[in-house]
Amino acid sequence: MALATYKSLCIDAVDHVAMGAFWAGALALSAEERGDEVLLRGATPQESIWIERVPEPVTVKQRVHLDVHAAAVADVLALGATPLDVDSFRWKVLRDPEGGELCVFEREVVPPGRLYEIGVDAVDARAIADWWAGVLGARADHEEGCSSVEEIPGAPFEGLVFVEVPEPKTVKNRVHWDVLTADLDALLAAGARVLRAPDDEIRWTVLADPEGNEFCAFPEA
Repeated sequence: MALATYKSLCIDAVDHVAMGAFWAGALALSAEERGDEVLLRGATPQESIWIERVPEPVTVKQRVHLDVHAAAVADVLALGATPLDVDSFRWKVLRDPEGGELCVFEREVVPPGRLYEIGVDAVDARAIADWWAGVLGARADHEEGCSSVEEIPGAPFEGLVFVEVPEPKTVKNRVHWDVLTADLDALLAAGARVLRAPDDEIRWTVLADPEGNEFCAFPEA
């Protein structure tokens, strides 16, 4: 039984307006500026992405990144990305305008939803994929050193892909997802921990999964 439902995605940015424009173009979403945030909208509420202004620039490799569909990598470069590794894999590794990594998968036919997958660095890919599959009521698939969470109800992408890396997590993730839950205590009992409880500024709970990846849990209406 699922403990939570996928709600939306959030991306930290120093220049939220510029990054909002970049990601709106890369993902074919509309952009609406809201103070220190830019809301990207798609055809469904689950396609929403919040670009949130933060003071900290990118300093290390992101542990969470987006994989996107595109007709050509040149289209994403024209939006302001720069190449990082466009030769080693069947996908193209780029940096967004603030230096965060993303992967572009070139397609002969580009699907309407441009967000393909969310990639996540992991210490134990199998364990954390099983955890998120249980939380979201999804299916976990495993390979050596890499596990994916697929068939996530309501998610506007194919899955979460956890890939084992040797380096530990050292800073707050600049990309995270939000969930809806009717039972916060069940999430905590499953292994999440509270980083920030609701207060005068926020109505949601900031949590960390068992590997320390931040996510926000909103109460179901």
